Amino acid sequence: MTKTLYFGNLAWAVTSEDLQNVVSQYCEVISARVATDRETGRSRGFGFVEVPADKAQEVIDALNGAEWAGRALTVNEAKP
Repeated sequence: MTKTLYFGNLAWAVTSEDLQNVVSQYCEVISARVATDRETGRSRGFGFVEVPADKAQEVIDALNGAEWAGRALTVNEAKP
């Protein structure tokens, strides 16, 4: 079983690969994507990472409020 985590307040330069690399330090990453604007292709400043359900809280505890690229991350369980 998996859980999807929301990552907010990402720097504009962060890519899906960057997001996957950061989270993979804490657990296996099933998928990671940064939301982009349809017209410009530019990051919208948030993304989603799918991780094993039993590791989700560990990732939230480790990265919520952590500074990355000069910004404090917001990490929580994604809402449907």
